[in-house]
Amino acid sequence: MIVMKFGGSSVADASRLRHVGEIVKSQLNRNPVLVLSAMGDTTDHLLEAGDLALKEGKVEISGVAKLHQAAIKNLKLSIQKEINDLLDELTRLLSGIALIRELSPRTKDYLVSFGERLSVRIAAAFLKSININAKAFDAWELGFLSNSNYTGAELLKESWDAIPEKVLPLIKGNVVPVVTGFLAKDDKGSITTLGRGGSDLSATMIAAACRAEEAQVWKDVDGILTADPRIVKNARPVQNVTYDEAAELAYFGAQVLHPRAMQPCMKTGTPVLVKNSYNVDAPGTKIEQVLSSAKKSPPVRAITSKHKVTLVDIISTRMLGQYGFLAEVFSVFAKYNISVDMVATSEVSVSLTLDTSYDLTEIKKELGKIANVEIKTGKAIVSIIGNVKRSSEILARAFRICQLLGITVQMVSQGASKVNISFIVNDNEAAEVVKALHLDFFDAMEKPEVPK
Repeated sequence: MIVMKFGGSSVADASRLRHVGEIVKSQLNRNPVLVLSAMGDTTDHLLEAGDLALKEGKVEISGVAKLHQAAIKNLKLSIQKEINDLLDELTRLLSGIALIRELSPRTKDYLVSFGERLSVRIAAAFLKSININAKAFDAWELGFLSNSNYTGAELLKESWDAIPEKVLPLIKGNVVPVVTGFLAKDDKGSITTLGRGGSDLSATMIAAACRAEEAQVWKDVDGILTADPRIVKNARPVQNVTYDEAAELAYFGAQVLHPRAMQPCMKTGTPVLVKNSYNVDAPGTKIEQVLSSAKKSPPVRAITSKHKVTLVDIISTRMLGQYGFLAEVFSVFAKYNISVDMVATSEVSVSLTLDTSYDLTEIKKELGKIANVEIKTGKAIVSIIGNVKRSSEILARAFRICQLLGITVQMVSQGASKVNISFIVNDNEAAEVVKALHLDFFDAMEKPEVPK
């Protein structure tokens, strides 16, 4: 058994669904379970419709309706009534929002659920039309149980038993389940969404709970790349990475797979294969627990960068030999629900990085009572994901590159996982650093030019 997850761009319209059908056909002998996102930009359009109903009292679903009805017509499917019933339900919901002028998190989850619910019904009907024994399921029908943290729900531990109880009999009956990603239900029977990376999480959860051979996540890129191709034109796919390496890449800028989506497979050791639905022949990237080719691996797997970062320097002689100081500092950030990315400490100071979207006015006032605080914006984190056993070599080469470029490293941190070395530079210097590092680590015969 395998699990195949297809994102919104992979199921964007009738032509993409035909392509997905060919991919599924090629792997029918492996007993696939499909997990689908909403078609194209449907989720955004649903949110826009909710906003319009809330603010202007108008109900408008023509964009959503046209996309799905066009797909049905193009694919010559006879499920118009089923789709119309869902669209009528959507209209009633938006009418309610327009009437009471309220859009709660619970209602928002109900609203965006229509994207996936429409998507799986159309996809399953199409697969059936090409002689694949497919059947559409809403995730809660297959054991997806969550808490009631609407818009960012977490799956309950009961899901681990409920999912295989529902899914495995279908596989034994030669059914291809086509399942809504991103969705679950709480104990009150309300629809919930699983937040960032939710559709990928749905797929990895099924794969892990059912002890599948692998989870395939089909995207619109050739896998995890050595760098952002918008910065490094000759960035290349990475053949395989560990879960830890993939998580670090995701945290520090790579957009391929959200770290929380990998957690179920990390528990069971289930491999995750990231593939490109637009380039099926590309081998993709396999994410696994231990790399079989670790001894032959290069020192660096990938280089990534995270922009618009704020650097906070907190300096106080009270830190010297005093317990509890760091706890006091981080309790202030916790109070304002601010997440810290990187941390570096010395005897009398702590430096850390934050997303620039936070308003730090109150934070600075509170920290100012116990330390001198300096806030610097316009920074970027450059992260090198590599072989821990060669960290000295990686650091030496990275700092040499920065020296050649005339760029000052403002902070350094090595992650607890030991696969990530990150440092801070000015935002407008990050792209140049990433290009030069990629040139040095992945094109060894060439050397970066020193700026004149």
